[in-house]
Amino acid sequence: MTSQAIYLLLSLPSKFRTLRKKKKLPLLEKLEITDIAAEGKSIARLNNQVIFVSNAVPGDIVDVQLIRKRKSFLEGYPVHFHKFSSRRAEPFCSHFGTCGGCKWQNLPYEEQLAFKQKQVIDALERIGKIELPKVDPILGSAETKFYRNKLEFTFSSRRWLTKEEMDSEEKQMDGLGFHIPGRFDKVLDIDTCYLQRDPSNAIRLFVKNYAVDKQLEFFDLRKQEGFLRTLIIRMAETGELMVIVVFFYEDETNRVKLLDALRKEFSGITSLYYVINAKANDTITDQELILHHGKDHILEKMGDLQFKVGPKSFYQTNSKQAHELYKKVSELAAIGASDIVYDLYTGTGTIANFVADKAKKVIGIESVSDAIEDAKMNSSLNKISNTEFFAGDIRDVLNPAFVEKHGFPNVIITDPPRTGMHKDVVEEICKILPEKVIYVSCNPATQARDIQLMTEYYNVTRVQPVDMFPHTHHVENIALLERKQ
Repeated sequence: MTSQAIYLLLSLPSKFRTLRKKKKLPLLEKLEITDIAAEGKSIARLNNQVIFVSNAVPGDIVDVQLIRKRKSFLEGYPVHFHKFSSRRAEPFCSHFGTCGGCKWQNLPYEEQLAFKQKQVIDALERIGKIELPKVDPILGSAETKFYRNKLEFTFSSRRWLTKEEMDSEEKQMDGLGFHIPGRFDKVLDIDTCYLQRDPSNAIRLFVKNYAVDKQLEFFDLRKQEGFLRTLIIRMAETGELMVIVVFFYEDETNRVKLLDALRKEFSGITSLYYVINAKANDTITDQELILHHGKDHILEKMGDLQFKVGPKSFYQTNSKQAHELYKKVSELAAIGASDIVYDLYTGTGTIANFVADKAKKVIGIESVSDAIEDAKMNSSLNKISNTEFFAGDIRDVLNPAFVEKHGFPNVIITDPPRTGMHKDVVEEICKILPEKVIYVSCNPATQARDIQLMTEYYNVTRVQPVDMFPHTHHVENIALLERKQ
């Protein structure tokens, strides 16, 4: 039996056991998985009713234990495979399935791209009711392993145990890794992660082994107690490396010893920070980050540009594919030398600075003031003088007075968070009526919703999906909207 099959038959039901105790739903036998749905689930059908199935791929024949019953759909997980699909791939990671981070490792990459392309088309046509032009083939990632520049690992004194570990008399409960899907209080201890290149794995394992050896307390997420909380590793294309260790409380002696040991073991660390975070949640954007050693930033490179990345800075997590994404944005925008460009949700100004050499002026707007300071710094770093950045809620900043003061935009580029644009922002864009809108989105569903509100004034003339996250269901999409004549 393959490792994949063992996982599917043993590990999968773990998060559903509580649900089954409450109400026993029927077992559906010999269902054929026919399609992929949103959020990485697969689809089977019975009497024209849709059944969402976790951890199966099209072509599988499975018995499905139902866990949820609604009027419009059913949901379940496979308990027996009568036939494995010929479209399956053998997962390369020993943590596949339990971790939940790379749910599509069981699909060949070409199949993943095909389903992502379909996801974009379905969202725009079904949600947006948009008559699409020919959609450009999805741009796949050149690297499907070790492509992330940032990972965050969680310390836990109550790590997730496999069946074999539960049967063992000796149980080491401290772990450092990723949260188990659906279980906030359980963390899977990671041996090897294929998302970030070396020395990421070595750093994580060193910190964990050091902490276990020195009997430092790992965090208890339920009781909210323990010394070690999270570990963040950032790696740049320039080779520079940032490590952030987050502690729950101050223990200067043990903190300094750990950080010094880490610095001694990995002399290539460019920037070593620590944080004391005593809050109930793990976010550190509102915390003081203290530099223990090295520079206060690392430098990221994209083409001829450099970007200063601090411990709180946002930067696209797939650096190389972000470069390809921005090249496509620039191509579709076709910016002229006399054009004024507005970059909404500019973040640290990566897109704004990337297209600045083609425009007369680029105006970036972002709600996070720290990000705006980074954007200004990145313009200065690259000797770019035709950008201006403004902090504030885009609903408040983008108004007729702002446009009158800073110039009418020929092109608006918008790259909002997964929730999409606020309706007020969409309405304001439709009042401004730039010649072109380039809508970059990490969520085709909210992108389609927003574009549908703009179809009275704009035609969608190009669509370019981009895969930023191989082995996941996530897909980025660029839509070019051109003003109707």
